[in-house]
Amino acid sequence: MKRTPLYEVHKALNAKFTQFGGWDMPLQYSSIVEEHLAVRTTAGLFDLSHMGEIEVCGHGANELVQKLSTNDVNRLTDGRVLYTLLCKETGGIVDDILIYRRADNYYMLVVNAANIEKDLAWVEAHNDEGAEVRDVSEDTTLIALQGPAAMDILRPLACYGTRSVPATFGFASGEVAGIPTVISRTGYTGEVGFELYVNARLNKWGAKRLWDTLYPIVTAAGGQPVGLGARDTLRLEAGLRLYGMDMDESTTPFEVGLGRFVKFKNRQFIGKAALLAQKRKGALARQMVGFQMLGRAVARAGHPVYQKGEHIGAVTSGAPSPSLKCNIGFASVESSRRAGTRHCPYNENIDVEIRGKMHPAKIVEIPFL
Repeated sequence: MKRTPLYEVHKALNAKFTQFGGWDMPLQYSSIVEEHLAVRTTAGLFDLSHMGEIEVCGHGANELVQKLSTNDVNRLTDGRVLYTLLCKETGGIVDDILIYRRADNYYMLVVNAANIEKDLAWVEAHNDEGAEVRDVSEDTTLIALQGPAAMDILRPLACYGTRSVPATFGFASGEVAGIPTVISRTGYTGEVGFELYVNARLNKWGAKRLWDTLYPIVTAAGGQPVGLGARDTLRLEAGLRLYGMDMDESTTPFEVGLGRFVKFKNRQFIGKAALLAQKRKGALARQMVGFQMLGRAVARAGHPVYQKGEHIGAVTSGAPSPSLKCNIGFASVESSRRAGTRHCPYNENIDVEIRGKMHPAKIVEIPFL
């Protein structure tokens, strides 16, 4: 298992570790519920250094990232971030990523940890433009600060040449506590927050210094360090999909409720023909819905979903919701049952089969919060 530069820090905090995407990562420090609620009420500090970063720069970079992205990269200006999907010609999702525009013909792609090698190969295989493609994941440490208090915690520490913090889905290069940092107004929790990138090659101990500076301030404000367990419940409440669970190469953006990130007008991209045909046909094989369990049972990925005795799909993600004090999840179901239609209206009852027993649930809107 790979380890982040902050591994020893997490050990000193008595973190419980788990294997994720080839990495040995902290699952929790205190409890998943406590960490989750700390992010919702004050702030949480995350080590996300397992995420991948790929730079695309030089002549042809603009054309390459536009060709790879379902979203319209031409809309980006310097210092802005775009959520998008990489798709196959069939429309299947290779990965969901963030694209940072540093300058004309200079981008950083932030990719999921388990997909770094796959995504790098995908970008290189389609680089007919001759752009320079570099995997800088090993050189990049990523710390996230998320929660209602994140702004107040970061502001006095940050210096990056502007009077205010970057706008949502914006970023700036500067310093945090004297450490060169890229400060990004992004996150995976549904809360106000920041993702802080430190170049580990140029500043070997910068990430540890940054964590050691932030940690006492966060805990003094009532926040906590947060592991992957609470990160998962936070993103689920916020209605955010997880690659490898809620989507993969067998699903299209429309089938997982991410069609709004597919922009067809006046542009070409990989998968356009298949996705345009799917949109024009107007009939999907399946669609994602949100559900809330009506009892104490917790639905997990793979559990079958039924409606009036008929098998209609399966759970893709499920967990207890510490904020709502109930159990929630996503399910991929037959498209005729998609939420909000007469066949599957909100609050319509379904059943989830868990260990051979049926447990009642109801269809609800996404996001849950």
